[in-house]
Amino acid sequence: MLGLALRMLRHRIGTAIATLVALACGVMILMSVGLLVESGLRYTPAPQRYAAADIVVANHDITITGKEFDGTTITTRVRLPEGGTVPVDLAEQLRRVPGITIVAVDRSIRAVVPIAATSHTLAHGWSSAALTPYRIVDGRQPSADGEVAVDLRLAKAAEDEIRPGDRIPVLVGGAVRTYTVSGVVERAVDGDWPAALFFTDRHAAALNPHPGRADAIGIVLASDADTSAVVAEVRRLSSEAGARVYTGADRGTLTQSEALAARDLLVQVGAAFGGYVVALVVFVVAGTVGLAVRHRRRDLALLRAVAATPGQVRGMLLAEVVQVSIVAVVVGIPAGLFVTDRVHRQMIARGFVPDGFPISGGVLSAVAVTAVTLLVAVTAALIAAGRTVRIRPTEALGEVAVEPSRNSRTRLVIGLVTLGAGVSLTMVTTVARGPAALGAALGMLYVFVLAAALLAPWINRYAARALGPVLRAVWGDSGYLAAANLRANAQGMVTVLTALVLAVGFGGSVWFLQDNLQRQTVAQTRDGMLAQHALLSPVGLPQSAVADARAVPGVVAATGIRRTSVITRVMGEPQEVSAQAVDPDGADRTLDLTVTEGRLADLRGATVALSTLQASSQGAELGDQVAMWLGDGTPVTLRVVALYERGLGFGDVTLNRETVDGHTATNLDDQVLIRTEGGGAALTDLVDRHPGSSLIDTAAINGELAKDLAISAWLNKLLIGVMVGYAALAAANTMVMAALARGRELALLRLVGVTRRQVKRMVHAEQVGLLGTSLLVGGAIAAITLVSVVRTLTGEPVPYVPTAGWISIIGGTALLALATTVLPIGALLRTPPVDGIGVKE
Repeated sequence: MLGLALRMLRHRIGTAIATLVALACGVMILMSVGLLVESGLRYTPAPQRYAAADIVVANHDITITGKEFDGTTITTRVRLPEGGTVPVDLAEQLRRVPGITIVAVDRSIRAVVPIAATSHTLAHGWSSAALTPYRIVDGRQPSADGEVAVDLRLAKAAEDEIRPGDRIPVLVGGAVRTYTVSGVVERAVDGDWPAALFFTDRHAAALNPHPGRADAIGIVLASDADTSAVVAEVRRLSSEAGARVYTGADRGTLTQSEALAARDLLVQVGAAFGGYVVALVVFVVAGTVGLAVRHRRRDLALLRAVAATPGQVRGMLLAEVVQVSIVAVVVGIPAGLFVTDRVHRQMIARGFVPDGFPISGGVLSAVAVTAVTLLVAVTAALIAAGRTVRIRPTEALGEVAVEPSRNSRTRLVIGLVTLGAGVSLTMVTTVARGPAALGAALGMLYVFVLAAALLAPWINRYAARALGPVLRAVWGDSGYLAAANLRANAQGMVTVLTALVLAVGFGGSVWFLQDNLQRQTVAQTRDGMLAQHALLSPVGLPQSAVADARAVPGVVAATGIRRTSVITRVMGEPQEVSAQAVDPDGADRTLDLTVTEGRLADLRGATVALSTLQASSQGAELGDQVAMWLGDGTPVTLRVVALYERGLGFGDVTLNRETVDGHTATNLDDQVLIRTEGGGAALTDLVDRHPGSSLIDTAAINGELAKDLAISAWLNKLLIGVMVGYAALAAANTMVMAALARGRELALLRLVGVTRRQVKRMVHAEQVGLLGTSLLVGGAIAAITLVSVVRTLTGEPVPYVPTAGWISIIGGTALLALATTVLPIGALLRTPPVDGIGVKE
């Protein structure tokens, strides 16, 4: 059968090429997505900051226990947004453990050296320099509170290279202080973490925003120590203090590096979109292969009629599909590697991953993609030819000649159940946000498209009946033939309708969903910002800055804002939620959160304000007590005193600033919003009073926010664009295959007297009917998906769809449908009907 399969492919070259295109493009997409995810999973950050430490005690994540719907207990480990701390007293206990030579307390304090052309740096106590280690290359270690050792990278970044004995300003703790450089140090390992400053341990403890706490404790063991015994004892002591022990490669995860964030991003993208991309490729490949086999039912029936056994026919199909799949894999995998390289470069250029982040692996992705491609293609082929292979040869020949008029009741029932499931999924979107919201939208879209695919025979049949009078009125006899063709070929056009609905559904929903989220975030921030000015500092502003701003003549109100995140439960799952902490005094005069219930002025003590979306996600109402974890893992129970609508622009959780004091990386505000009247406020003195700060118009904040959102949305739009493009390719591929399979039919019409012009008009009428049905069904699916998600996330009853957007969807789909049908049909009509009646495709 292998030789016969090869000859059949040569004689069915059109079908083979169409199948190859769908498979190769699917392999390319799967390989690219798989390689990005595999790179993220394989990446293990090498220990950098704690390279010389054998053991590190820290508290960078939290374990949350919950229950599934069936009562099963689940445990989830969540990384703390603010990074946790450990008690300094634990260091004294660890020093008494035999086998330990060094126990260093590490405090990381955000700082800026204004004279150096670098971003923020991290200041530490000198004893923690041994954990990297850092070595002195010039001068000596700091010995007094007014001295500092400077990283060599920082020293060279200054306009005049910093040397021992120089006096340098350092912005730290919300103020500019002047220090004498005692020495210049250099790290012994390479890494991408910020440059360092080293104070004395005592001065670092005084600057630390968490008295009695530290970011980590590093331990160096003696050369003859019993490592396992020491680790066990350290683990016991650390567990009692609520901390966790990191050894080996785990030490690298403690460094908040860009590479670590990139790894998490790639894995999260794979989790959010990878499954849907795989499902789309499987959907398209199955439909294309199935249609290709369906067009060959005559060949299969004839083989059965000349005594080929069902097993031989199946073997031939398997051989054909496997050969095409292998060629697709050979073409698609290198193409996927090339695309991944281009995407990787774009991600570096846009700051998603740092320069040098490795794209590693590929073998596992290639094996998995090959296995999935073969499995899907073979399964689709066997299912498509299943009935022709099973029934008697004479029955197979009869079913090829006449399209079956009845469809399975099971298919109808499953289709209706799937449609109901899609409607039910619209309720699930009320608990989704961010990437999860896009995931919920994609899930809903897939279910609706699957329902349309299952119900397509009935949709085609009823649409043909409804459109029959219209087609006859516009195209006359050709319209009559078109309506009759649509009714008779309702089953055969299932794949074409599904592909068009898929393209319209994707193009008209998830792409515009991203636009709506960006638009609403910017609009809420702009409309809710009542303050005209914002005081900013790269290392934060002390709380006294708010009082200083309020004392300036002409200032109506000033509000300190501290950005943070909290962890809440949504449907039993822990989820990180963006939050802001504010000073409630006068906050309603600088911010308009559109409070719907309660008052922002009541945000005092153990209280919280929630966005309406967050409240509905948690099932909370005004006055309820809600449990959550602050950014450092501290559990709190807060009373809801206000509900507001502008959660996209200002965060879904608003806390009292006192609630987060001591639980964020710094006890400083990120910005102070200032509202003035008459424009007469003398705010320049305020900037002079807080060196290192700057004063900007809040309009500039909105502009920067729009740019940041556009950059962050690039990856989502890239993935969505790939899915929309592949759906459009599938539609084009399917329609070309369907058109080329009509050679015998069109030749027969011409032999019985139908002119070429009438045939073209008939095809045009068919396409209008099919296109109208596809646009109606696909548009309805897109509208339901887009309206339900946008209304849930933004509160807007009508989503924003630019005029150019819906024109592109309708026009692009129409052009796609007409071009992929009219051109192949035109080629068929150029063949004399006597010759065409004998062609196979």
